[in-house]
Amino acid sequence: MKTKWWAIGLMILCTIFTSAGQILYKFGAEKLSFDISSVIFNMPLILGLLSYGIALVFLIIAFRGGELSVLYPIVATSYVWVSIASPFFFETDIMTLEKGIGVIIIVAGVSLIGVGATK
Repeated sequence: MKTKWWAIGLMILCTIFTSAGQILYKFGAEKLSFDISSVIFNMPLILGLLSYGIALVFLIIAFRGGELSVLYPIVATSYVWVSIASPFFFETDIMTLEKGIGVIIIVAGVSLIGVGATK
């Protein structure tokens, strides 16, 4: 089965929602304390879970349109999105040279898998 472009697009949307969920989890983690209400009424955590749920729907639908070995590595790009976005939200998160090299390696790896799938 040849992977369809719409499936790749859904996987990219999946990674965007997954990355948003991770950033929301970090916001929520900063609000946690030792009482249960800090979890139950923690809006960033709730929105993070919702974001992951939306990502799951995109993931499942995308799997209908292509090869698992082509589509699933795209999920690794969520590390790229978080690495790029997190310094904008958290002053303690800094894009270092090592992180930049890691991002390049991830993008190169996902690209090679995509090119390999077309042969």
